[in-house]
Amino acid sequence: MAMASAAGPADGSAVATHGHSFCKKTFHKPTYCHHCSDMLWGLIQQGFICEVCNFVVHDRCLKTVVSPCSSVAANLIKNPVAHCWSEPFHHKRKFCNVCRKRLDDSVSIHCEICEYYVHTECQDFAVADCKENATYLPGKGLSFVHHEHHWREGNLPNNSKCALCKKTCWTSECLSGYRCEWCGMTCHASCHVNVPVECTFGILEPIYLPPHAVSIPRTEVPMEAIIGVQVRRKETLSPRSISEEFSSGDTSTKYRESEEFPQSQSHSSQSRTDKQNKEKEDRDEEVIKVYDGNNSARRRIFRTILVARQAPLKQVLTQALRAFHITKDPVSFHLTDMYAPEETRLQDPTPVLNLHRKEGKRPAVFLRFRDRDNDQGEVRMYPGKLQVSQAFCTVPVDSNTTVADLISESLQRFGLVDIQCEDYRCSEVLLDRGVTERVLSWNERPWEIMKQLGRDSIRQMELMRFYLQLKQDPHGPNLALFVGNLPPNLSERNYENILTEFLGKENKFSKIGPIYYEYGSMVITYEDSDKAVRALYALRESKFEEKHLLVMLLPNIEPSMVPAGVQPLLVFVNVKSGGCQGSELISSFRKLLNPYQVFDLDNGGPLPGLYVFRNIQNYKILVCGGDGTIGWVLQCLDNVGQDSQCSSPACAIVPLGTGNDLARVLRWGSGYTGGEDPLNLLRDVIDAEEIRLDRWTVVFHPEDKQDSDNVKQVNSTVVAGSTSEDNSQIFVMNNYFGIGIDADLCLDFHNAREENPNKFNSRLHNKGVYVKMGLRKMVGRKMCKDLHKEMRLEVDGKLVELPQVEGIIILNILSWGSGANPWGPEKEDQFSKPNHWDGMLEVVGVTGVVHLGQIQSGLRSAMRIAQGGHIKIHFHSDIPVQVDGEPWVQSPCDVVVLKSALKATMLKKNKFKRRPTEPNILPANGEGGKSTDD
Repeated sequence: MAMASAAGPADGSAVATHGHSFCKKTFHKPTYCHHCSDMLWGLIQQGFICEVCNFVVHDRCLKTVVSPCSSVAANLIKNPVAHCWSEPFHHKRKFCNVCRKRLDDSVSIHCEICEYYVHTECQDFAVADCKENATYLPGKGLSFVHHEHHWREGNLPNNSKCALCKKTCWTSECLSGYRCEWCGMTCHASCHVNVPVECTFGILEPIYLPPHAVSIPRTEVPMEAIIGVQVRRKETLSPRSISEEFSSGDTSTKYRESEEFPQSQSHSSQSRTDKQNKEKEDRDEEVIKVYDGNNSARRRIFRTILVARQAPLKQVLTQALRAFHITKDPVSFHLTDMYAPEETRLQDPTPVLNLHRKEGKRPAVFLRFRDRDNDQGEVRMYPGKLQVSQAFCTVPVDSNTTVADLISESLQRFGLVDIQCEDYRCSEVLLDRGVTERVLSWNERPWEIMKQLGRDSIRQMELMRFYLQLKQDPHGPNLALFVGNLPPNLSERNYENILTEFLGKENKFSKIGPIYYEYGSMVITYEDSDKAVRALYALRESKFEEKHLLVMLLPNIEPSMVPAGVQPLLVFVNVKSGGCQGSELISSFRKLLNPYQVFDLDNGGPLPGLYVFRNIQNYKILVCGGDGTIGWVLQCLDNVGQDSQCSSPACAIVPLGTGNDLARVLRWGSGYTGGEDPLNLLRDVIDAEEIRLDRWTVVFHPEDKQDSDNVKQVNSTVVAGSTSEDNSQIFVMNNYFGIGIDADLCLDFHNAREENPNKFNSRLHNKGVYVKMGLRKMVGRKMCKDLHKEMRLEVDGKLVELPQVEGIIILNILSWGSGANPWGPEKEDQFSKPNHWDGMLEVVGVTGVVHLGQIQSGLRSAMRIAQGGHIKIHFHSDIPVQVDGEPWVQSPCDVVVLKSALKATMLKKNKFKRRPTEPNILPANGEGGKSTDD
C-alpha cells in the first residue's frame, strides 16, 4: 500500500467530533468505505485514511463520519466495563475492532460477552465498553428505568438489514455497520444515530433478565471469575493488576524483552524483515524504538516508528504519540534520548541524526509528559451511577488540590449541593487492558497522581479517569459466596469448622446457609466486601481431601425490577455434553442474553443458578445437555423448591446427550448438531407450551438378611438417591426403569465410558459402542436368561404372569434407547393410549439382544405386559437394573414404583417450522420495522 500523503487533517470540525486524523491516500487494490461500505473508485487519491486507526472513507462521506477513532473512543465511555477475553483463536470472516483489518491471517481473541474482536497484538488498545449487565440502583423504581441501545461497530450477521432504511447494512469487505448488543437491531453507521435511544431487548424481551434488576458487589474480582468463563490464564483467578504492557495497532510494532524482533519469528520472516529494514535505510529513513514511560522501559516493551532521518522534531513527536493512539496537542509532551548519559531532550534541527546509538540496537526515545512545565491542569470527574445529567465535569486542579477538594468541587458542578461530602468517595480508574479501580484517600493530590502516571506510562495517564461514587455499595451489605466440593451429608457445625479452618477467624462469614447437604455445597454470606474477596481467593486455593474447593461470587437479583410479563430464562449448559457444542452454546447464550442468567454446570452444578433466581416469582429454565443433565436439574429443583418463590419453573431442553429420549418426546429433537442458530432455540423456548411430566419414586427395600451393601453402586450420581433408616434406596424416575438385558448393556457401556471418558465424545461413536456390546452379548454368557423366573411382578395389586423374557422396561415416556418406541403404534387391545401425564406406567418385555435391536431399528415392538399406577417387584437374585440411564447390579430385594409427590412442568416445542430466511432480531416494539417474511 502507498504511504499516506503528508497532507494534514482534511476537515478540522470532523476531527473534533470523531477524533480521526485523516489524510488523502491512493489505494492500489479494491478498498471499501468504512462509513457507507461502498467501494472507493478512481485512480489516485480515491479517499482518506485515518493515520491512527486505519478508518477508510470516501471524500463524499468525510463530513458524515460518526464512528470514533480508537484514540478517543475510550474517553467517550461513561461507565467502562472490561471485556471477558477468550483463548487465542483463528477467526474467519471477522475484522479487528481496533485496527479494522481482517483477522483471517493471524491469531485473535474475542469477548465472551459481546461481539468485540481484536488481534492479540491490538488487545491493549481495545476499548473497555463491554455490555453493562448489572445496573441495579436502590431507590430507582422500574418506571424510571430507561434502557439504551449498546452499539457495536462491524462484524454484522450475514444478510442484516438496516432497521431504519430497510436496506442491506452488512458487508464482508470491511468493518462497517452497527448492531445493538442487547436487542440485535442492525443499522448503517449514518442511520444508527437516528434510531430512538431506548432499547427493549427485541424479541428476547419475554425471557431477558434486565440488567437493572441485577447487582454485583463493587470488588476487584473480574467478571469472568464471577460468571465462570473457563479461561486457562492464571490471572483470571487473581485480582486484576494494573497492566504495564503495550501492544500494537497497525501504525507501529510492539516488541518485548531485549530482542528487537519477536522471538517466535521464523528465519524466513526475519530475513524478510531485515530486507525491508535495509530498503528503509536506503530510502534514508530510520526505525526508532519508543518507550512511553519508566514501566515500559523496565519491562523492555516498546513500539517502533518509521521517520525520515531529516524529519523535524514535531513530526517525530506526532508519530510517537500516534503509535500509542494519542492525538492530543503535542505541546504537552516531549521526547528524550534513552541512550544519552543523562536522558537529554531531543532538539531541532536534526533530532533523529543526533540520537545516541548502541551497537546492534536501534535508537530509542522516551515519550514524556512536560510535568515540570505543567503545575496545573484539568481533570475529568465522572459521576458513575449517580443520577445526574452530565456525562462528566471538568475540574481545574494544581499541585495543592486534594481529593477532598476535588470531591467538593465536583459535587457543586454536578448540582449536588445539599449533601454531605463525607458520604462520597473518589476512585482512580485505569482503562488500560481492562478496568482497574483504586479508592483514593482524601489527602491524595489528583494532579500529582496524573503526573506520576505520566512518568510511568503516557498511555495509562491518557486512559486514567476519576470517578465520584457513594461510599455505600448499591449492591447492599450482603455478599454471597457459593462453596462446593466438600464431603456430602456432614453437620452444619462440621461445615462451619472446615471453612473456618481455611479462612481463619479474621475472614469468617456472617452467616451460613442454605446448606445443600446431599451435594456438600452451601452459600456463605458476608457483610464486608473486602473480607468476602479475601475469603474467595483463600478458599479457591484450598483443598479438602485432595479436592480443590469450588467457590463462586454470586450476583443478586431484585425481583421487583423484573417487568410484568417477563419470565427470565435461567440457562444451564453442560459443556461436557455433545463434544464442544456445549462450549459453543454457552458462549452464544452469554452474548444473546444477560450473562448473569447463563450458568456452566461444570461450576457447582445447578445450585448456584437456582439460588440466584430463588426470589423471582415466575421464570423458565433451559437445560442444555442429555437426559441425565435434565434429571440432575430436576433433582436440584426438588431440593430447593420449597425455599424458592417459584417452586416448579417450566423447563425446556437443548439435547446434547446421546439418547435424548425426553427431548424427543417434547419435540426438542434427537440431538443438537450445531447447525441451528442459538437465537432460534431461544425463540422456540418463548413460543413453547407448558406441559406436565409425571415423575415416579422407585424404592429398593433390601431383604432382611442383607445389609446396606445391597445396592452395588457403580455411579456416584446414583447414590444421590436418598437412603432411609431401614437402608432402603429411593430414586426419582423421569423416563424409564430397565431390568435385565437392557440394564446389562447400559452397565457395560457405562463402565467402558468410565475407563476412557475422552473417547465417548460423539453420538455416533457412542451408538457404535452400544452395537458392539450387543453383538458380544449375543454370543457370550447370558446373565439375564430366564429373567421371568428370577422376579415377581405386581401391577395395581394384581400379580402379573410374565412371559419368557430377558428384559423388562417400565416406561413413563414413549421414547427409549435413542428414540425407539417399545410400546409400539396404537392398536386395539385392553390397554389405553399412554402419555406422560396420565398417572400410568407401561410395562413391556424384551426377549433378547436381537429383539432389542429390532425395537431400536423400528422393525418390531416390545411385548406389552401391563399398564398401571402402582408397581411392586421382587428380585430373587442379582439382576442388572437402570433408572434413567444410571445402571448397577441389584441384589435380591423388593422394589416399589409409585407416583411421586414431586412434579415437573416441562416446555413442549410448538410444531410449526420457522423459515431460515427470517431476520436475526427485531425490537419487540416494532420500531425497527417488520420482517418481510411475517
